[in-house]
Amino acid sequence: MMIKALEEAIQINVQQALTEDIGSGDITASLIPADKQACAEIICRHEAIICGRPWFDEVFRQLDPEVKIDWRVKEGDRVSPNQPFVHLRGRARSLLTGERAAMNFLQTLSGTATRCAHYASLVKGSTTKLLDTRKTLPGLRLAQKYAVKAGGCYNHRIGLYDAFLIKENHIAACGGIAAAVKQARAIAPGKPVEVEVENHEEFLQARAAGADTIMLDNFPVSLLGETVQINQQSPAPRPLLEASGGITTETLTGIAATGVDYISIGALTKDCQAVDLSTRLTEKR
Repeated sequence: MMIKALEEAIQINVQQALTEDIGSGDITASLIPADKQACAEIICRHEAIICGRPWFDEVFRQLDPEVKIDWRVKEGDRVSPNQPFVHLRGRARSLLTGERAAMNFLQTLSGTATRCAHYASLVKGSTTKLLDTRKTLPGLRLAQKYAVKAGGCYNHRIGLYDAFLIKENHIAACGGIAAAVKQARAIAPGKPVEVEVENHEEFLQARAAGADTIMLDNFPVSLLGETVQINQQSPAPRPLLEASGGITTETLTGIAATGVDYISIGALTKDCQAVDLSTRLTEKR
């Protein structure tokens, strides 16, 4: 993930969040004297991986750069229930106006990272890497993929532009696996080429065509194991193998045990549950 692209995404994400939330102005915060100072602390009500600090900080940078933020944890740290992990100090109006936008990013990305950490723990000790997919929240693609890495998993392609993923309909439209791979190499030399296959015959075709990665879609565990063995016994260079389709926490460990290089899981991002955060505001002393 390119740093510049991520930095731009953070600025845009935050600008849009503040615009939709504040609109013409925070009328409730206007009840508070403009010069009134306050302190606040944020806790998480359950155990979680904290992620989203750059978005949180950017909210207050755009809203009021004079707000002081004191993080008590690093990005990707695990917090215990009711543990204060960030303290803020500044204008009470600013703290209250920015609270929800900042918390929305933090709770969503922490939820993504926490889920990823759980999935990663299930394959600990194996050589298999867990990948995310493009099943992300609209407008938060880079944010969630950032959170995936914070949780100990890995990124698949970012979008439709940085790698080929040739699926059933692409294969049909191109006239076959070999033709699709050949065309991909001609169109964008150097771009990774992955082919999704649904059976052993298609796997052999994709391997013969020179695919960099072969996605084994909904393969039974027994067939995954056989395919990994066949691939390991084939002449180099050998394609990387990725298992995909209907992966659950119950099946994950067994699939990793087959020796596949990757397992891609849409649930890492699309089914994440935001962590429960709470802000406590106090007057400045």
